[in-house]
Amino acid sequence: MTEQRRIIARVLDKARDHPDVEEVHRRAVKVDDKISLSTVYRTLKLFESKGILERHNFGEGRGVYEIAESEHHDHLIDVKTGRVIEFQNEDIEALQEAIARKLGYRLVGHRLELYGEKTSSKKGR
Repeated sequence: MTEQRRIIARVLDKARDHPDVEEVHRRAVKVDDKISLSTVYRTLKLFESKGILERHNFGEGRGVYEIAESEHHDHLIDVKTGRVIEFQNEDIEALQEAIARKLGYRLVGHRLELYGEKTSSKKGR
């Protein structure tokens, strides 16, 4: 692996959000200003093809990335702010398994993205 790819990998490893290609590039050039946008594109595509990264499109028309984790999680996207909340829910997981079984399938994977707007925190709502 080249040093530039190592830098990009470190940028992604440190990310606590879901950066797009341009944001990965902005962060990477702070470490090495010789890293080109095309190098970032090629590296992200390579990492994705090797299963190191997951690419998502949360309805904004551009891909965002996160390190592929061994622990499965789903996403709730705030449509007003773009904030992405990662969550796990055993009830949802069980329901998906049951649906697949009922339809004659063994579930081998899934991706769940919920889109919502923040509601008021008033009681009773």
